[in-house]
Amino acid sequence: MTNEPIRDELHLFDALYEDENAVVRALRSGAPAESSDEEGTTALYLASVQDLLGAVRLLLAVGADPNRASGPEASDLPLCGAACGGHTEVVEALLSAGARPDLREEFGFTALRWAVGLGHAPTVEVLLAGGADPLLPGPQGEAMLVLAAQRGSPRTVRALLAHGAGAAGQESVVALALAEARRVAALDPELELRRRLEESYGSGIETATLRDRREGEETLAVELLRDGVPAAGMDQHMGHGEIAALLGGPS
Repeated sequence: MTNEPIRDELHLFDALYEDENAVVRALRSGAPAESSDEEGTTALYLASVQDLLGAVRLLLAVGADPNRASGPEASDLPLCGAACGGHTEVVEALLSAGARPDLREEFGFTALRWAVGLGHAPTVEVLLAGGADPLLPGPQGEAMLVLAAQRGSPRTVRALLAHGAGAAGQESVVALALAEARRVAALDPELELRRRLEESYGSGIETATLRDRREGEETLAVELLRDGVPAAGMDQHMGHGEIAALLGGPS
């Protein structure tokens, strides 16, 4: 016996790239809901990462386990993959099907850690409403409130505070988050993002700066260009002054 996927499983993965009707046909033809490809990636994980809400719901309805780890080292979780991409409706579907919100991936990341660190405020709100612990630290011991203050998303900070991140006994965390919000607010955001890119890719790089509003919040991105085409980038929200006010200090 080998671990190679059977043809029905391959058919299901093909179907994910088509439409929901194709997924239904693959499942009805015998493809298991727990199908995985030759690298160990599960169909549910792939659908979650790619924001295929209809496929996620179908797979969950026929028995796919929302807590089953995926990938060659069984290190990736559907909920974390969806949270990383800010796929809020997929996160809701997985939680409704029994996904454990505080389950950690191999390197210690939770879904909330991904969403807070990347500033996906609506996803943060859904995870907290679904039972994610706002006081659970990240893999390096980082507090979610401090991470949110560094990121600069006021909506994320508000959600964490509303779910107890600033409750009694958390005074030191609030003070550290306030200090981080003030520190980042004092920096030139464009120069700081460029500096961080240069740390990874070397000095003298060509970059482009983009400003946008995501889910009602201002963001700034600096992209590394190669032959005029974006090849990498870093971004942050721009609400650090507002966060300082939220946490009880002047901006």
